[in-house]
Amino acid sequence: MFTTWIRLSASVVFTVALAAGAALDRRSELADQARAIFGALPGEAVSSSNPATDAKLDLGRMLYFDDRLSKNHDVSCNSCHDLAGFGQDNQPNSPGHRGQRGDRSSPSVYNAALHISQFWDGRAADVEEQAKGPVLNPIEMAMPNEQAVLSVLRSIPGYVEAFAAAFPGEGDPVTYDNMGRAIGAFERRLMTPSRFDDFISGQTDALTQDEIAGLETFVNTGCITCHMGPAVGGGMYQKLGLIRPYPVEDPGRFAVTEQESDRQVFKVPSLRNIAKTAPYLHDGSVPTLKEVIRIMAEHQLDKNLDASQIRSIEIFLGSLTGRIDATYTARPQLPPSGPDTPKPDPS
Repeated sequence: MFTTWIRLSASVVFTVALAAGAALDRRSELADQARAIFGALPGEAVSSSNPATDAKLDLGRMLYFDDRLSKNHDVSCNSCHDLAGFGQDNQPNSPGHRGQRGDRSSPSVYNAALHISQFWDGRAADVEEQAKGPVLNPIEMAMPNEQAVLSVLRSIPGYVEAFAAAFPGEGDPVTYDNMGRAIGAFERRLMTPSRFDDFISGQTDALTQDEIAGLETFVNTGCITCHMGPAVGGGMYQKLGLIRPYPVEDPGRFAVTEQESDRQVFKVPSLRNIAKTAPYLHDGSVPTLKEVIRIMAEHQLDKNLDASQIRSIEIFLGSLTGRIDATYTARPQLPPSGPDTPKPDPS
């Protein structure tokens, strides 16, 4: 028997015993063990400080798709985090204002509200704070300041009404923070349950035998050291090149904390929908899932996997491809601009 100790919280430690090559009659047992490692995917990442309401969700959805929040009215949240494309754009780095590109890959917005923080370096505490960043980033949406954003929103009568409905009782509901709260509330329900969730919930025929074998390879290899919890990752920070050095120019979290121990440290990504979200790593430098599995095993776990082991893990990861709620994520009708709405600015 292979026994792996995993810490699921600061105070709870589980022991999970998994035998290689699980037989069909062990599906229920394996599902229980997997549930202990990963837990159930919730329908919403609930926030006590930003409770969801229908009005707030409707507003957040509109803002998410509205490119008038960008300087030239040509970039929205959905441009880089395409909800029809598993929450990102399959590019190493995304084009922003005037086609500029940053240094990091756009991570998927799906299930992201479950993460320990936002952005690869964790510089935003939650999705509400994250939503406010790209709008003012000169490479991304390039709005010059918060007041410029508010001038746009306040010039659109439909948004004035929508903010008042989403934040009732506030004297001036159209604020930059409320913009972030509305988008964040919408994003907190962007969950993608998959066949893997069906499996750990008791539908033991939801995974194929090869996927079950891949799950065991994933666990026995030690991938769950970092990729655990409902998001199958996103719950901790880790150095890229933890065991064997990996060439990384990006300082990672060091740029946020200025602590030397955080150099080349990044938030561990979620593996949900990973088969659909190539290319990989913070800089989008790895084009295939097979290659990133090999790299992670070698540099993070000091293991040289053979082709069959890599393929086994890849097959399991395919079971994490989730179901997108097309009704919830459909592009809404946006309120029309008013006579004083600022015009696009390509400068």
